[in-house]
Amino acid sequence: MAIVKMKKLRVMAMAADQERLLHQLQHLGCVEISQPSEEVEDTKWASRIDRKESRQVQIRVEMSEAQSALAAVKEYSAEKSGVFSLRRRVTEEELLQQDTLRAGRRAAGRIHTELDTLARIDAEESRLLSRQNALLPWKDLNMPMELQESAHVVFRPCVFPAAVDLEGIRTRLSGEELPAELIGVSQDRQQRYALLICHKSAQEDAVNLLRESGFSAVTLPEPSGTPAEALKAIDQELEACRKKREESRAKLAASGKDKGTLQLYLDHLSAQEALAAGDESLLNDGTVTFFEGWCPAENLPQVEALLESMGCAWEASDPTKDDVPQVPVKLKNNWLTKPLNMVTEMYSLPAYDNVDPNPLMAPFFILFYGIMLADMGYGLLMILAGLFVTKKYHPKGTMGNMFGLATLCGISTFIMGALTGGFFGDFLTQLVKLTTGGNFVLPALFTPLNDTLMILLGSMCLGLVQIITGMAISFIRKLKAHQYLDALFEEATWWVVFAGIGCMALGITNLVLYAGIALVIVGPLITGKGMGKIMGIFGSIYNHVTGYFGDILSYARLMALMLAGSVIAQVFNTLGAIPGSLVIFLVISFAGNTLNFALNLLGCYVHDLRLQCLEYFGKFYEDGGKPFRPLAINAKYVDIEKA
Repeated sequence: MAIVKMKKLRVMAMAADQERLLHQLQHLGCVEISQPSEEVEDTKWASRIDRKESRQVQIRVEMSEAQSALAAVKEYSAEKSGVFSLRRRVTEEELLQQDTLRAGRRAAGRIHTELDTLARIDAEESRLLSRQNALLPWKDLNMPMELQESAHVVFRPCVFPAAVDLEGIRTRLSGEELPAELIGVSQDRQQRYALLICHKSAQEDAVNLLRESGFSAVTLPEPSGTPAEALKAIDQELEACRKKREESRAKLAASGKDKGTLQLYLDHLSAQEALAAGDESLLNDGTVTFFEGWCPAENLPQVEALLESMGCAWEASDPTKDDVPQVPVKLKNNWLTKPLNMVTEMYSLPAYDNVDPNPLMAPFFILFYGIMLADMGYGLLMILAGLFVTKKYHPKGTMGNMFGLATLCGISTFIMGALTGGFFGDFLTQLVKLTTGGNFVLPALFTPLNDTLMILLGSMCLGLVQIITGMAISFIRKLKAHQYLDALFEEATWWVVFAGIGCMALGITNLVLYAGIALVIVGPLITGKGMGKIMGIFGSIYNHVTGYFGDILSYARLMALMLAGSVIAQVFNTLGAIPGSLVIFLVISFAGNTLNFALNLLGCYVHDLRLQCLEYFGKFYEDGGKPFRPLAINAKYVDIEKA
C-alpha cells in the first residue's frame, strides 16, 4: 500500500451555485477545501472578494446545548447504554432534512427546560438551607423575631465565644447596676447564643461592657414569627422543593425516548458545521465564488463530473515541491494494514513525499506482539473478542482499528502459544494433575523457561532483520532522491560491516569486515570538510556502533515479556493447585490469568509500539503529515446508508 496521490484543485463557480456546490461536494466526501494560497490572495481580482461570515459559532453553540441535553438523558434516563451499541442506520436525506433539525431542537428544549427547573430548585434549596442553619441555634428562643424593641426596652440577639461564662457576665451587669439581662439560648463548639434585654438608656454602657467578653450582635434572617415557626415553614418549603425535584427528575428520566432524536440531531449539526467551515474558506464577491482544495487522484473523475455538470471553471494539478508540506495525507489500506492506522496516527502521519509505514510495519508489529504474549488461551480470547465486537457492533475509526488489530495480534499470539505450549500458562497441566493425578504437557517446539538463551538470540536476530529492513527503505529513498553518497556510506557501508561480522563469526573470511571498515573510514573523508574529515570518522564509528548495538539489544524485550508472562501465569496456576481443591484452583487461576492477561495486553502493545516508533521508524520515517479531512458527513452516532 502507499500514500494516496493528491491533486490540487482550483475551482471557480457562480456565487448563486455556492450552497448547492458545497452540498454536492459534501455528498461526494472526497474534497478537502483549504484556505486560499498567498498567490491567490495577492491577485487583483481576489482583493475585491470578501469572505462570508461564518455560521460555525452559532452551530457550535447549538451543538453544545444538544450535547448537554444528551448528557442529561444518559444521566437521568433509566436506559443505560453499554460500551458498545448498535448504531442506527439512516439515509443521508433523512439525516439532513429539516424535520431532523426541528425534532432535535424540540427535544433539547424540553430537556433544558427541566434542567433549568432543577437548577432553580437547587438554588432555592441552598437559600433555604442557609436560612435554616442560621436559625437552628435560635430555635428555643420563644420570642417573635420582629420584636426588636419596645417603648423603653431593646432586644438584641448576640453571640459570644464558647469559652465565655455567661453567669459571670450577668454578675457584672448586676454589679454595675445596669438595667439589663442576658438570657442564654444555646451553645455549640464555637459560640454561645444569647439574648440581651436592656433598657434603652443603658444600652450603650451594657454593650461596651459585653464587648470585653467578645460580644457580637447578630440579625436573625426571618422578619416575623418565632424561630421555631420559621424553621417549620422552611421544612415545608424544603419538602416542596424535594417534590418538585422528583417531578423534574421523572420527566428527565422519561426523556430516554429522545436519545435517538438527539443523536441524529447532533450528527445533523456536525454535517452543518462542516459545511459552514467549508463556506468560510471560499472567496465570494457576490457574482463569483472561488476555492482551492485537495482531491485524491483516484476520485478526480467523480469531482470532474460534478464540476462540469455545474458549469464550473476548474483545474487540477500535481502538487509542487513547495506544496508538499501543505498536502494532506491519506493512507491507502487493505484488511491487513488498516488496523495499523491507530499506531501510525498515535505516532504521526508520514510526510506526503515519504512512504506509508503500515504495510512495512504490519508483519513486524503483529509478529512481535505474538512473541511477547505467546499463549494460546490469551490469543483465543483476543480473536473471539475482536471478531465478536467487529461483527456485531461494527465500530468505526480508532475503535474499529483497535479491535481489528486485536484480532490479528490474537492470531499471532495463538500461533506463538502453540509453538511454546502455553494455554493460560500451564493451566491444562495443573488441571489434569489435580483431577486425575496424571502428567500432561502440551507439545512445544521451544519453551520460555527451558530455551531462554535461544529465544533471546532469536529476538535480537529478528531485531536485526527489522533494522536492516528500515535501512533498505532509507537506501531506496536516497537513491530515488539522487543522494548516492549518503546511501552508500550511511546504509550500504554498514551492511558490508554486518556481513563481515557474520562471515568472521562463521569462520569464512575476514576480508568482508576489512572492506566494511575501510568504507567506514573513507566515507567521512569524502563527504566531510577540513577537520570534519577526521572527526567524522570517530563520530560515525561511535554513533553507528552504539546506535545499532543499542537498537538490537532493545529487542531483548521480546524474550523478557514472553518469559514474564509465562512465569506469572504458571505461578498463579501453581498457587491455585497447592490446596488440592478444584474450586480453589479455578478461582485463583482465573483471577491470576485475568490480571496477567490485562497487564500484558497493554504492556505488549506499549513495548511493541516503542520498537516500531524508535528502533524501526528512526531509520527511514519522516513524520509531520497533515491528515486528509475532506468535506464530508462524519456521523458519530448513526451509520449512513449509501443510496
